[in-house]
Amino acid sequence: MTERVIDRPRSRGFLFLDSHPAGCRQLVSDMWEAVPAPATPPPADGPVALVIGSSAGYGLAATLAGLKRAGIRGIGVCFEKPGSARRTATAGWYRTAATAELAREAGRDMVFLNGDAFSDALKEQVADLVAERFGGKLDHLIYSVAAPRRTDPETGTTYASVLQPIGAASRTRTLVFDGEGAPEVKEVRTAPATEEDIAQTVAVMGGADWERWIDHLAGRGLLAEGFSTAALSYIGSSLTEAIYRKGTIGAAKAHLEGTARTLDKRLSELVGGRAVTSVNGAAVTQSSTAIPGIALYVGLLRGVLGAQLVPPTAQLSELWDQLTGARPLDLDAEGRVRLDGWELTPQVQAAVAERWQRATTENIAELADLDWFHGEVHRLYGFAVPGVDYAAPVATEVAWPQEPA
Repeated sequence: MTERVIDRPRSRGFLFLDSHPAGCRQLVSDMWEAVPAPATPPPADGPVALVIGSSAGYGLAATLAGLKRAGIRGIGVCFEKPGSARRTATAGWYRTAATAELAREAGRDMVFLNGDAFSDALKEQVADLVAERFGGKLDHLIYSVAAPRRTDPETGTTYASVLQPIGAASRTRTLVFDGEGAPEVKEVRTAPATEEDIAQTVAVMGGADWERWIDHLAGRGLLAEGFSTAALSYIGSSLTEAIYRKGTIGAAKAHLEGTARTLDKRLSELVGGRAVTSVNGAAVTQSSTAIPGIALYVGLLRGVLGAQLVPPTAQLSELWDQLTGARPLDLDAEGRVRLDGWELTPQVQAAVAERWQRATTENIAELADLDWFHGEVHRLYGFAVPGVDYAAPVATEVAWPQEPA
């Protein structure tokens, strides 16, 4: 097995070309430890769950929190690339291997499938697993997919999502780092989306694929009585709304919420079930760092809140408590679970807005927690993780968790 030293990442802005196997493993272990243990250990035959988008961001947090706090067993779905003698695997590949190991140690039967979640072939593979390995009934489904494009299985049409405002061009402040890690605050202008841009983004990031998953599983008779499903979402601050909530992604999120209402009614009639969107708070994820303005906003938010910023594992632990009935569903007027209250209080938003207006390249280190933010971006790929020896050689070819025969 080929080993090599990966002491520093190659990157283009917030896009990293390498990941570190040992760092990803340690990161997953740290996240696992951060999940609050339940008051009563969950039974060995816990609820059967499907997590779509299980290898990164809030989907990874949902998987780890579900395993440890809710005692789930079931299936995680993601789309990752393996390593080779020349290149590392994607960070999600290594994170999945580490998650599978923790699941085994906890005695949880968790299968991880690597493939296109938008395809009907993978939906059928998952349905077969539920039928043959997990008793034929699914209790929960978490949908957490952030993708740049989607091919419709019925038509073969490929749609591409864009990050653009709707109606007029927007100017927003954003934060970038140079190759040496020096920060710069600058303003970026983004042209408005066309109607076609909006439609394509909704086709990728809206509720169409989530609904298709539910239709497929229901058509096979695999939804348990009381089945619940949650699609993970975000609303965010007025500071970023032009490019996010009022932009193309926001249109897709609105479609996702409309889909939740449709599914909720259908599932209630079909199996006494529920469908909700879960509005999570801000976090540094591989998808969020691509959105103009989000890096500056999250860095300033951390500067205001410090350690009071609620990590994804804590938020998803709360979601699992609500989905499993440990606590009642706490919904807003639109029928959404809200896990972002800590972020959107008037006091917090006023403090972040004041810093947003004052932020310059010269003073940003005083207003935002740059060390934390820069470290969080690196940790997404397994770098800057405490306790990891980056001078030691590591094997880049890590096996995918064993799939069922």
